[in-house]
Amino acid sequence: MNFLLPLAVGFGTGILSAWGVGGGTLLLLIMTLFLGVDQVTAQGINLLYFLPTAGIGLLFHRKNGLLDKQVIRSAAPWGIAAAAAGALLATAVDTAMLRKPFGVYLLIAGVITLWQSKGQKK
Repeated sequence: MNFLLPLAVGFGTGILSAWGVGGGTLLLLIMTLFLGVDQVTAQGINLLYFLPTAGIGLLFHRKNGLLDKQVIRSAAPWGIAAAAAGALLATAVDTAMLRKPFGVYLLIAGVITLWQSKGQKK
């Protein structure tokens, strides 16, 4: 029965990820704060988790005509290069140093998201 909570969390965050809501970030937080997974392991799981959820989300967005191919062609090379540079930099930095900036980033992103959603309701 110890598998039910991780299964429910994976299912729920998978749905959020496919919608583009950031379920992987939520998964990372739940693993480290509630499931007792250490930060490095949680990051690795999160990266592996991202691949199938992003792929499925991409397929459904393509099926529904929601992809702008010109934007993808211009953004993908830069995004891949930035991701590779970030990954290399992250391996050279102690994970403890990354916790606070990542937490600040999450707080700012959350505030911006809430602020934008309030503006849309008017």
